[in-house]
Formats: sequence, structure tokens, C-alpha cells
Amino acid sequence: MSDAGRHPLFTAAIYAGGLIFGLGLAISGMARPEVVLDFLQFEDFGLLFVMGGAAVVTGIVFAVATRLDSTAPLTGSEYTRRVKEFDRNVIVGGVVFGVGWGISGICPGAAYASVGIGNLPILWAIAGMFLGAYGQGYIRSRGSN
Repeated sequence: MSDAGRHPLFTAAIYAGGLIFGLGLAISGMARPEVVLDFLQFEDFGLLFVMGGAAVVTGIVFAVATRLDSTAPLTGSEYTRRVKEFDRNVIVGGVVFGVGWGISGICPGAAYASVGIGNLPILWAIAGMFLGAYGQGYIRSRGSN
């Protein structure tokens, strides 16, 4: 979608949302790879409560917002469910994502917040994420021709 049909505050809202998201990740400890690795090794379940709490708050806000208005306030687009097919790509992508998460100790959103708290070596993981995404796009584009 182009920016032409979006509300003038769309970009500002995106930045504000990103700032709030990053602040929440940093405060909760999800931006620290050692905390995430402790979670993945079943030694610290604090992140489970952070993720669960965030999912509950998001669900409540989304449920209320969709009852107040059938269109998204900033985009003007109708709220719709995006049903994703459960296919081989979902399974393969999930496995690859999990291996990368386990090796780096950080998921993509938390990686950016991790830079914000001074974890500069995580830039290697971010570079790897971009290379992986580019490689997948390249392979996919070759397969569609």
C-alpha cells in the first residue's frame, strides 16, 4: 500500500509504536540475549509472562478497537483476518527461525531493542537476518520465473 491513502499521522504512529515496543522489550529484559537463552533452556520463565501479558493486552485492545470502528484509524483499511495457509514453507521457516533464535539468543524485534541498550555485537545477527531475508527473496523470485 502506498502512503497516499494513509492518515498524515501514520508514520508518526509507527515510530511511536516502535519506541514503545522497544522500551517494553528493554524494560522486560527481552533485549538481553542471556535472558532469552535462559528462557529457551527452560531456566527462566519470566519471558513467558512478558509475551503472554503482551498478547493479552494486544487482544483486548484489538477486540475493543474493532468493535468501535470497522476500519483501522490510520490506514482506513477494513479490519480483516489474514488467514495464512499452513504449508511446508511455514514449517521450514519456523525451523530455520528457531535455529537462528537459538544460536543468536534474540528474536528480530528484540534485536533492534538490544542495540538500543548497547549490545552492539548483535549487529552481526541483524546483518544475518537481512542476508537471510534477501536470500529467501532471491530464491523465491528465481522460482517464480
